[in-house]
Amino acid sequence: MSEFMRPIPFKELMEWCRNEYKSQNTIFGIHKDKFYRNEKGTYITTVLGDKMGSAVGPAAGPQSQLAQNIIASYLTGARFMEIKTVQIMDGEEIQNAVARPCIFAEDECYNCEWSTELTVQQAFEEYTKAYFAIQVLAKELGLADYKDFAYNMSVGYDLAGIKSEKVDNYIEGLKDASNTPIFKECKEYLSDNLNNYIKFGSSDLEAISPNICQSITLSTLHGCPADEIEKISHYLLTEKKLNTFVKCNPTMLGYDYVRKTLDSMGFDYISFTDHHFKNDLQYDDAIEMFKRLTETSKKEGLAFGLKITNTCPVDTKRNELPSEEMYMSGRSLYPLSISLAAKLSNEFKGQLPIAYSGGADGLNIRDLFKTGIQPITVATTILKPGGYNRFKQLAEETEDLLTPEYKGIDYQALNKYAEEVKSNPVNNKLYREKVASRKTDKELGLTDCYQAPCKDGGCPINQQIPEYLKLVAEGRYEDAIKVIANDNTAPTILGQICSHHCQEYCTRVDYEKTLQIRDMKLIAADNAQEKLISEIKPSDIKSNSKVAVIGAGPSGVAAASYLRRNGMNVVVFEKLAKPYGIVSHVIPRFRISDEQINRDFKIAEAQGVEFRFNTEVTDSYEELKKEYDYIVVATGAWKNGAAPVKEGAENTIDALDFLWKMRMEGGMDLGKKVAVVGAGDVAMDCSRLSKRQLGVEEVTLVYRRTESYMPATQEEVEDVKADNITILELTAPVSYDGKVLKCEKMKLGDWDASGRKSVEGTGEFIELEVDTVIGATGAKVDTSAFEANGLNLDERGRVKVLESRESSVENVYVIGDCKAGASTIVKGMADAKFAAMDILAKEGLGNDFTQFDFPEYDEVIYERRGVLQRPLEGKEEGLRCLKCDQICEICTEVCPNRANVAIEIEGFKTPHQIVHIDGMCNECGNCAVFCPTAGKPYKDKITVFWTEEDFIDSTNVGFLRINEDTFKVRLENGNIIEHKLGDGQLSYTLTRFLETLLEDYEYYWAPTGVAK
Repeated sequence: MSEFMRPIPFKELMEWCRNEYKSQNTIFGIHKDKFYRNEKGTYITTVLGDKMGSAVGPAAGPQSQLAQNIIASYLTGARFMEIKTVQIMDGEEIQNAVARPCIFAEDECYNCEWSTELTVQQAFEEYTKAYFAIQVLAKELGLADYKDFAYNMSVGYDLAGIKSEKVDNYIEGLKDASNTPIFKECKEYLSDNLNNYIKFGSSDLEAISPNICQSITLSTLHGCPADEIEKISHYLLTEKKLNTFVKCNPTMLGYDYVRKTLDSMGFDYISFTDHHFKNDLQYDDAIEMFKRLTETSKKEGLAFGLKITNTCPVDTKRNELPSEEMYMSGRSLYPLSISLAAKLSNEFKGQLPIAYSGGADGLNIRDLFKTGIQPITVATTILKPGGYNRFKQLAEETEDLLTPEYKGIDYQALNKYAEEVKSNPVNNKLYREKVASRKTDKELGLTDCYQAPCKDGGCPINQQIPEYLKLVAEGRYEDAIKVIANDNTAPTILGQICSHHCQEYCTRVDYEKTLQIRDMKLIAADNAQEKLISEIKPSDIKSNSKVAVIGAGPSGVAAASYLRRNGMNVVVFEKLAKPYGIVSHVIPRFRISDEQINRDFKIAEAQGVEFRFNTEVTDSYEELKKEYDYIVVATGAWKNGAAPVKEGAENTIDALDFLWKMRMEGGMDLGKKVAVVGAGDVAMDCSRLSKRQLGVEEVTLVYRRTESYMPATQEEVEDVKADNITILELTAPVSYDGKVLKCEKMKLGDWDASGRKSVEGTGEFIELEVDTVIGATGAKVDTSAFEANGLNLDERGRVKVLESRESSVENVYVIGDCKAGASTIVKGMADAKFAAMDILAKEGLGNDFTQFDFPEYDEVIYERRGVLQRPLEGKEEGLRCLKCDQICEICTEVCPNRANVAIEIEGFKTPHQIVHIDGMCNECGNCAVFCPTAGKPYKDKITVFWTEEDFIDSTNVGFLRINEDTFKVRLENGNIIEHKLGDGQLSYTLTRFLETLLEDYEYYWAPTGVAK
């Protein structure tokens, strides 16, 4: 494929809109239910003099580059269009200068593109086409009774370029387009085709003003001299007679302020030097300049203001993009942008108009708008799942605040709000939890690619999460617990203390906050598990073979449960007096009670599993096999971890020993001051439990890295903070003599291959007076039994197993923590499931793992898309589920250019299939970032090509139309053929796709006269 975008001629653009709406009730993928109309009748008159039906719109960026992008923005609620920046470098020259992919919006956003990738003339034509199209659609669809939107053009980056003929023609053309060929073409087409429209008539056409735009924003590159910025602004005001805004860079805040702010909010990994801070416009110079330009604007009878903010230049250190430097925006820019807005507003006592962009979204835009900042534009939030649909919430959130008269900025309120932004936990990086990518390792197929990443990638036992979330939300707890118990043998334990890997993959992570899946599971267990247990009847024994499970921890109980309920005879041997190992003997009671643990044990008991407690297996596996056909070893990881100090380890206590004593032996004397070394969930447990002990006054958690690198779930870290436990970051213990813990201060070094910063000593030491040091550095596995029984181990001393968890000794399986070291309960349960299914298959037995199906209308699913929402209370939280198991289509939502489309097609697992429109793609890579599979939709999906050049330049499976019934086709195997309809050369898949595209989606094919 090619990164070259092919603008759609106006005729085809309008026919596309009309035909798609007629057949699909959508326009460029935007469903009519997401169309926005200001029902309150409020409006805003900006300082620029524009009357608009909402105060929001796309920032000058990917969403305002092509005509279809601007149309999609308008349909969903955008009314202030910051059309993408133009400059003297354009077209092929800039396309070749931009690295691909060029956008990485996984959380905060980075980009390495800056201006339109079209020629300046093409950009002008795109903006003009969209200008006409919006006014036609607004009237025809009943979205507005007047021209309720405005354009704001953007230019850069030096005065010479802005004065060049092509940029000057662009500016003058937008000021008055009446004599331009594209304006005449659009008007002529509409005049000749008014019969296609019901509400839009000749009077509406004549009312379309050729004065497309009377305002401009100066976007200067970092490092542009102050006098150059002022010369350009003065030129735009005095010679071009345009209302003028100037973009301000966050570098005006100074290196120290920006570095400290980002560090304090969890963005300490973002790397940059003070280079741009020294070379960009300096704050004091800016203030004097803005004062002079304000006076100039008054003399000219024009408006002058600021646009807060431009992106922040940072270094590429983690392979985010294929460039040495990139531009940061979104969530991490938010505290910087609002701080700069407040600082500048103070200088001018709220009288200098400020337009805003920099991390606005559906959850903060109302508070932003209340300060008087307007209009507000966005880019990052609409690059994420939900895409353009997010505009509707943005518009609705501010609808009742719109006023017809601009009143300036309440700078005191803005000051207060700027401080709140920095202190509010929801704006901290770690509010999103420690989630890097939601992408799973699942291959992206040509068809049927949708998946619920929470269960297919995030849950080791593939619990049917969307299904039970729906049931819990509806209060159908008995149905929900049946779905949960289908895969999960410990619903209460995993509802209480599961490490919830599923939540790391939840699509809601890319909205605002992961859905609280674990909590929903516990609600179902609390309400219906006892009834489920009462209805369990032991299954008949279906095999003469017997299974011995060694260890009654979570993994052992799970294996026994899976096997027994499917007809196997199982005996579990446990050397302790009760089941669930670490859970029942080590994890603190404030985390989980004996009653909760016992509720899960009742499931296995009711199923007929035989348990032999206080029974340690000392026989060899060979001896055991005389009575048992299969052996499942689930003995856990009980060996003490590495010493927390280099010297004086004998004076410390291991975490497992400490936790055992506290839960099983009535506790121990800790003294007044306790230090816990480590940063996993066990370290968090030790810290919180220590703080609860009588006589303990102070607990310190000591960790050699920073909080963002802690292996503990962020939820556990927040609980530690809530208990007023001190977290001592970048501190490595060295020695402990029973009274003083000596530590070396550490610092983060360069990025390593894992994407983390390395850590190195500073040579500076501190001493902590503590009475007890607890080492929580990870438990180890006692492998002596494996060695004695001849099981093969790897170079790290871990037992070697197949995917089925079978060891090198036939019919001996190793599962849970003893397999590869301390891990999570649910991963151990997954081991048990693999082993059980393998044993059942060997015995010729089926299994009872059922796929539940609870269909829901697509309309209900689509309603939730694009709406940001904080976690809800109780069972209502399930209503935040986006039903990814039924509809994904994320690649269609996040594509700024609308190049990925969903078509309805029969003959496949799901009627919704994805097609890629090559001519609308510039290989920004955004769909690849957010696709929950390991694939890249813009490369892996069946593709419609518009030009021979693009077809040749691609490796995508897809079609190039040669004439009415002949196509050039790249097949699934990569071969290229010429196909004539009906010749039988295509596979069933390609045949059905081509037939459907021709019958129902004719407008996707190469528009006549498409620009080459």
